[in-house]
Amino acid sequence: MGPAGEDLRGPEPRRLRVQIRPVPAPGPALRPCGRSACPPRPECKARGGLRPPGCFWAILLLALTVSLLAGFLHKDVRLLMPLLKGQAEGPPITNVMFLKTHKTASSTVLNILFRFAETHNLSVALPAGQRVHLGYPWLFLARYVEGVEEGGPEQRFNIMCNHLRFNLPEVRKVMPNDTFYFSILRNPVFQLESSFIYYKGYVPAFRDVVSLEAFLASPGTYYNESQGLRNAYARNGMWFDLGFDNNAPAEDAYVRARLADVERRFQLVLIAEHFDESMVLLRHLLRWRLDDVVSFPLNLRSPGSVTSLTPEGQERAKRWCALDWRLYQHFNRTFWARLRTELGPRRLRSEVAQLQARQRELQALCVQDGAPKNKSQITDLRLRPYQSGEADILGYSLRPGLDNQTVQLCQRMVTPELQYTARLYTQQFPEKPPKNIPFLGA
Repeated sequence: MGPAGEDLRGPEPRRLRVQIRPVPAPGPALRPCGRSACPPRPECKARGGLRPPGCFWAILLLALTVSLLAGFLHKDVRLLMPLLKGQAEGPPITNVMFLKTHKTASSTVLNILFRFAETHNLSVALPAGQRVHLGYPWLFLARYVEGVEEGGPEQRFNIMCNHLRFNLPEVRKVMPNDTFYFSILRNPVFQLESSFIYYKGYVPAFRDVVSLEAFLASPGTYYNESQGLRNAYARNGMWFDLGFDNNAPAEDAYVRARLADVERRFQLVLIAEHFDESMVLLRHLLRWRLDDVVSFPLNLRSPGSVTSLTPEGQERAKRWCALDWRLYQHFNRTFWARLRTELGPRRLRSEVAQLQARQRELQALCVQDGAPKNKSQITDLRLRPYQSGEADILGYSLRPGLDNQTVQLCQRMVTPELQYTARLYTQQFPEKPPKNIPFLGA
């Protein structure tokens, strides 16, 4: 695979000159011929039977020629055919609900959905007023969406992806009946580690403990269910986001019933550790273009603010977040089964490679120095990410000298969640006061 921007097609293939001789029109009827009485006409076999019509040989020769050309172009015809088939399956799906779980690469998915909405002039179910979440951590209610009033006329939106705690009956009040529902999960060991760093000063269970390792050694010392919904970040956070009780015992019958609920409610559950494969599958199911799912990692921590648990600490995290662990194990299995069914290994590898090549190309085009930067290096406040807890959140600066069209493309790809939410809100509700983002000094 060449560097970004390099032409990977190789040298121009040598053109094959194929000469197909015209086949004379057959007579009124085909007659069997003997060994000596029959001239060498296309419609006769050599030993007294009937030859197939001459066009068969022309078609066969043409097919062989196409196959040879595909070989010269280093293409696999079997890989090309599914792509062509996928383009003819129908128009792109535009009614999409994404359950944005916490610390699971979901901010990057939100950026993909916001970009799709903006470029296709679609409506987004945005938080009402000055909120940036849809009522989280309380169960979602339709009235948390701007433009929806209790007892007022029905409102329907194309895209829904800001943080909320899932409540299907209320979600259905603002989303069309044909909405595609999906979410994303992450290994709870690493999801909990990220939550600890990000919400250290917010979650009561995390405030007074020096490290996640120390917390997991004696979680009951620090975690108190009665301290409110804020503690949801400290245990089974993904289970909580799905609308379930994060403190419920991990009994087998209960877990199986809730997993079945998720399978009924969501057409797809992605896996953060396999983000590129997830985007390939999402693109396939939504019938979107490659550029619709290309992204840069957002809300990314610097390496210095990432900690590693010991093997013993990891096992403790799995036991402490047993509901999340069962959830992740189940949907990690179904994710790979879905990939095998929908795409197959060869097509998956090919499309992941295409996605990664396009990402490198756009990163070289858009991003200053081709890499994320810390907050002090980002002078454009519209692109500076929100900082939380002890996390050092990285962002991007754009390369100077880009033309207006490229600036628009690149800016959409690197705009953080809060700023993008505020921008779409102003576009969609120009009559409303703009959202105030305090850390920007707005």
